[in-house]
Amino acid sequence: MERNAIQELNVDKMKGLGTGSFLEDDLVLLDDMSEAPIPRDPRRMNRIVVALCTHGRAQYTIDTQEQMVKANEILIISEGHILDNFMASPDLEGLCFILTANFFNEIIKNVSDVSALFLFSRYHPVVSVSSREAEVFKSYFAMIKERTANTENHFRRDAVRTLLLAMFYDLSNVIYRLQQKNDRRQTRADIIFTKFIKMVEENFRKERRVGWYAEQLCITPKYLSETIKQVSKRTPNEWIDSYVTLEMRIMLKNTTKSIKEIAENLHFPNQSFLGKFFKEHVGMSPSEYRKS
Repeated sequence: MERNAIQELNVDKMKGLGTGSFLEDDLVLLDDMSEAPIPRDPRRMNRIVVALCTHGRAQYTIDTQEQMVKANEILIISEGHILDNFMASPDLEGLCFILTANFFNEIIKNVSDVSALFLFSRYHPVVSVSSREAEVFKSYFAMIKERTANTENHFRRDAVRTLLLAMFYDLSNVIYRLQQKNDRRQTRADIIFTKFIKMVEENFRKERRVGWYAEQLCITPKYLSETIKQVSKRTPNEWIDSYVTLEMRIMLKNTTKSIKEIAENLHFPNQSFLGKFFKEHVGMSPSEYRKS
């Protein structure tokens, strides 16, 4: 199928349902995953989906690979993957988080081995959990929904972000346990992707050339680009730019540094160049974003 025939998941339609909870456009919580407006035709995921099935079952394909989720199973779908052929049983029930990639990265920014969840969900998009772990997930959902609904709380976003981080820690613990039982060996592509992400985390403030990262990994830029795109459905430049943009957003909102100082910290040639880069990726100028 041609790329331009694959549409993106429409979050605005979810808001139109009136049954979910929302944190701006960054987070959607659905009490019943059966109500998610998932069409029958292919959708390229421009969000990250984490959902717990509590009753019934659903089947679908991710990048042409057939999947099925049933009660006490968590499904994880990362940004960039193609969801298709979704079919649910009439009794399907579940709890669903839908996050933007930027918000997800903002939450786990200081968590080591950021690529682990992405890599695991690529090969294990459905994870079985115990009854106790399912109850913990439900508790997180209820707490996060309550905080999301409290629009008068000045620290609403921070509270939601902190609770989500705690939930991701617990989910990562489940993944860690399953990884210990799984004997699948990482492919060369997996290893390159993991090393690349770690290098980007450490060096994005001063180094944004794909060629530089390829040189450190002793491979060609073309091979690096093809490998990263194969594993993550995003290009190396998209990964680097997402880290840079996230850092800018954090510095603009949480520090008093001038835009000129931020440009210097992130090794941009000048303030004007930073402004152009930020507007291209965020849709507004740094000054407008700081005031928003």
